[in-house]
Amino acid sequence: MSTDKTTQVKQAAMEALQKINAVEGFDPSALAVEYTDLNSTGGNDKRLRLPVMAQIGWFRLKYPEGRIAVSVTSGKDCFVATARVYPHYSASVEQFLAEATASRGYLADKPTVSPREWAQTAAVGIALRNAGFGLQFGAAGDAFDTPVVDELGGIMWSGTPADSSIEGSMSPPPVASQAATPAPAPVPEEPALTPFEQALKAPCPIAKYNGKTLGDVLQIDPKALNWVANKYTGNAEISAAAKLICDEAVRTTAP
Repeated sequence: MSTDKTTQVKQAAMEALQKINAVEGFDPSALAVEYTDLNSTGGNDKRLRLPVMAQIGWFRLKYPEGRIAVSVTSGKDCFVATARVYPHYSASVEQFLAEATASRGYLADKPTVSPREWAQTAAVGIALRNAGFGLQFGAAGDAFDTPVVDELGGIMWSGTPADSSIEGSMSPPPVASQAATPAPAPVPEEPALTPFEQALKAPCPIAKYNGKTLGDVLQIDPKALNWVANKYTGNAEISAAAKLICDEAVRTTAP
């Protein structure tokens, strides 16, 4: 294939990608930011990235009644977040457009950054990218240009920014000058809660039930729980938790 033909094919492909999730009057490229890809050859290539907040705004324009559900569990030295993107708040648990998982640990040089919130943001950004909100950019969602925790042990150095499957090589172990000290016996970890169990423990936002969880409200006032799931807009995560509980209750009581 000639160089001119290859260029035309690439241009046509990019034009097709730009039509994904198109919203009349909205151009996401206006919100893209340029950054230096330190992982590139020479370490100074310029690429475009769509910030997660821009992706969320785009998603809301495309799906005004859509829902972004995020659950977080604690892993080894990190938080692991899973995000799902739904076209409508009433969609069932499994009727999502895309999902993604991301893990983040504490960074000593960024003491003000919450690893829990960082993991949630990263998972949301990747899920939205997987749903097509940012595919036309070189990288969309959270940038993976800093060391991240490897739940399998050690530190894994990231590869290409915004890659949902982080690839890299393990850092080499330090050369020991003395005999290695036996590792302490591992402390048994409590089993991670399922998304449904986490939802039951979420706090109820209704003032009348201050101090109670959504699981408590399910037992004493199911109608209030349904209101949180479908009409409460103060906290998307709590609303998604209530929706998950309602869906599960319907599923388990169905004949």
